[in-house]
Order: sequence, then C-alpha cells, then structure tokens
Amino acid sequence: MEKALPKLPDDADQEDMLLLWLSLFKADTEEELERIKGMEVPVMSRAINAYYTITASSEFREKERLREKARHDEAQALYGARREEKFEIARKLIKRNRPVSEIAEDTGLMYEEIEQLRIRM
Repeated sequence: MEKALPKLPDDADQEDMLLLWLSLFKADTEEELERIKGMEVPVMSRAINAYYTITASSEFREKERLREKARHDEAQALYGARREEKFEIARKLIKRNRPVSEIAEDTGLMYEEIEQLRIRM
C-alpha cells in the first residue's frame, strides 16, 4: 500500500527544505504550488517557475497528449483482451450446454450477447 505524504502544514517554514521539496513534488493543485511559492523561498520559486515554463511549452503538451493516448490505447487493448477472453469462456460453456443465465453469471456478458454467440456457433 502506498503511503501518502502529508500536505504542507500551516506552520512549515523555509527552514524545513526537505518538507518543502516533498510538498512541491506532491502538490496536486495550482493553489498548493502558489502556497509554496508564496513562502518566498528562492529555490522553491525558481523550481515552480521552471515547472510552469516547461508545462507551458507546446512540445511538453504534445508529449503529454501522446502519453495520455498511449495510456488510453493500452487500457482499450486490455479491455478488448478481457472481453475476448469472456467470449471464449462463453463459447466453451455453450458447447457444454450450460444455461444462458449461468454463462452470464460466469462471464459477465449480457444475455443478448450470449444468445448472439449461440446463434453464430
């Protein structure tokens, strides 16, 4: 199980650089970044400004778009493979003359899908 880092405490100060860096890496929102930047710790401000500069570039946005597309494509491929596996199991159960309700329960397929599969076999 992944242990979450605590949010930047209200009493954090510029002396606790480790906590500031951890908070910077864990920041999920613009507000959290701006809160860290508002502490006016020069190295933190430079890091946040560098982040804004990088993320504003069209090259970065295109790379992020391609990464997101790759994640989506992978998820779709996994979904398709799992779905095909369910159909393969359904085919085997149909060959064994199992009731449609049992096949639906075992595979998660809809009754209509199983009936169509039965017709095509």
